[in-house]
Amino acid sequence: MSGMEEAYVAEAFRDNWIAPLGPHVDAFEKEFAKKIGTKSAAALSSGTAALHLSLIMAGVGPQDEVICSDLTFAASANAIMYQRATPVFIDCNFGTWNMDPNLLEEELKSRALKSELPKAVILAHLYGQSADIDPILELCDHYEIPLIEDAAECLGARYKGQSPGVFGEFGIFSFNGNKIITTSGGGMLVGKDPEKIDRAKFLATQARDPAPHYEHSVVGFNYRLSNVLAGIGRAQLKVLDLRVEQKRNVFEYYRNAFAGEPGISFMPEADYGVCTRWLTCIIVDPDKFGANREDVRKNLDREDVESRPVWKPMHLQPVFSKYRFRGGSSGEYLFENGLCLPSGTNLVESDLERIAQGVISTPRK
Repeated sequence: MSGMEEAYVAEAFRDNWIAPLGPHVDAFEKEFAKKIGTKSAAALSSGTAALHLSLIMAGVGPQDEVICSDLTFAASANAIMYQRATPVFIDCNFGTWNMDPNLLEEELKSRALKSELPKAVILAHLYGQSADIDPILELCDHYEIPLIEDAAECLGARYKGQSPGVFGEFGIFSFNGNKIITTSGGGMLVGKDPEKIDRAKFLATQARDPAPHYEHSVVGFNYRLSNVLAGIGRAQLKVLDLRVEQKRNVFEYYRNAFAGEPGISFMPEADYGVCTRWLTCIIVDPDKFGANREDVRKNLDREDVESRPVWKPMHLQPVFSKYRFRGGSSGEYLFENGLCLPSGTNLVESDLERIAQGVISTPRK
């Protein structure tokens, strides 16, 4: 917490605006849209809710195909299943760890020849780094497919000077407890067309028609953010730039600590933007380091330090294993050898030293 949150929460209590909607929600939407450089925003209960609504607004329904990043958190694909649609997974590349534009081009060309183009593309930006958006957006525009940017993990990042999440038809962000700023739970849907965002707000508020009684013409959802949590978000937004700086400082500490260690490398930072280093992720080459990723993770665990493998690719998940996947083994390699290190902005130097030592002290062959 920044220390400013209590004042906003106290204001909500003083004004008795506790339930969903209220002045903090309205202000949070406007301030967030201005911060990232978009026209309109809808504050919601989660990033997953934003994904779900974006698919509805994109016209995705049963049996439609939706292309999705393969190396990502399950929420990106789960939202597709909510619409009873079919996911198609695209592998990442080693240069960015994000969706490979060349593989996407192969998939779209193949589907176009069969007149079976997907209904939408969900592009997930991973671990604080933007994907290479321009070639992906160019493909989506060429085939007239809406691009949905899952920017849950990269608020504060830059792509060619702009915020990821503002290039596609819709962008989604998350304020879950582990994100770079948090409302404890919450999310934001942004888009270029204010009318579509207004429609999403309508659907997110149980789709109540204008009438003196409760009138409903379509199915709605209870997806709006509470006024109290929006107040927390307003305070958090004020320190976003500081949080990015702190995250990058954590990364720099690890980079320096492991400079002399063979077989340890980091998620590369693409030259087209700025990565927030939301999580610092390392790759452990067992042949050069003398121990594998699991050896390192278990050694850290013995030292009471929590670490975690990078995302398991969606096509390897039991629930999604039957769906089509285009690519090779890039995501599989990163999952087998990648490790996310503690990256909290509250870590002090002694914490970082203990974590780094836990990696270095792993027994080796």
